Amino acid sequence: MRISDIQGTVELKNGVPMPYFGLGVFLVHDGEEVKQAVKYALSAGYRHIDTASLYGNEHGVGQAIRESGVPRKDIFVTSKVWNSDQGYDNTLRAFDVSIKLLGFEYLDLYLVHWPVKGKYIETWKALEHLYAEGRVRAIGVSNFLRHHLEDLLAHCKVVPMVNQMEFHPRLVQQKLIDFCNSHTIQYEAWSPLMQGKIFNIKELHPLAEKYKKDIAQIVLRWNLQKGVVPIPKSIRRERIISNAQIFDFEIMPKDMQAIDRLDKNERVGADPDHFNF
Repeated sequence: MRISDIQGTVELKNGVPMPYFGLGVFLVHDGEEVKQAVKYALSAGYRHIDTASLYGNEHGVGQAIRESGVPRKDIFVTSKVWNSDQGYDNTLRAFDVSIKLLGFEYLDLYLVHWPVKGKYIETWKALEHLYAEGRVRAIGVSNFLRHHLEDLLAHCKVVPMVNQMEFHPRLVQQKLIDFCNSHTIQYEAWSPLMQGKIFNIKELHPLAEKYKKDIAQIVLRWNLQKGVVPIPKSIRRERIISNAQIFDFEIMPKDMQAIDRLDKNERVGADPDHFNF
């Protein structure tokens, strides 16, 4: 990944450029709250917005994009099919609902939100159908571990272009990253800041002082230098701007390795092998 500025991109397996830095809107209320967050991000130069049907704010995201003044074609928008909507026909219907709520003619990226046992293969086939129709520019998965991916690869026509995973210094999963890289599956990070818990990792404080950056900026830059696309969530204008101020410094290799060593296989979200929703 060549890192330049906030609007830099990484090329997905099918050649589609995806901005390598974005805004997540998990737990952001629909209406003015999500609209303001998206507008703050777009005005700060973000060009990648990540939502999902589960979040219940697709309508507000679409409104914000239309009101922002930034052309739709310049914004990379992701949504995801929720677990209760999985299966071939249900997924096609769920996509139609998401597109209608967003008010778009197409999506840039559509993901299988979780690997629902017995359903994700058929769900993926529906995504392949949507991709073949040109209704989505790229398709991928979220929360898929290696064995889920291997199972999917044995049944798919189109290899997932993205795998969006919980990723932060306490949960690196380097072997999974390596597996995705070997199949040209772009690794993407949800909860890159551990829902705020990142600030409690004492080993990051000296690095923040060394580089004259805050801990969030250190961790988000670490994401990029590892070739991972982060989508930090915030509704505060100053934090949205601050999170993106990571293109004027570079973390030294020894410090990258020091952050890697903070890994404890510790999750803030559910385990993809043990979830009940």
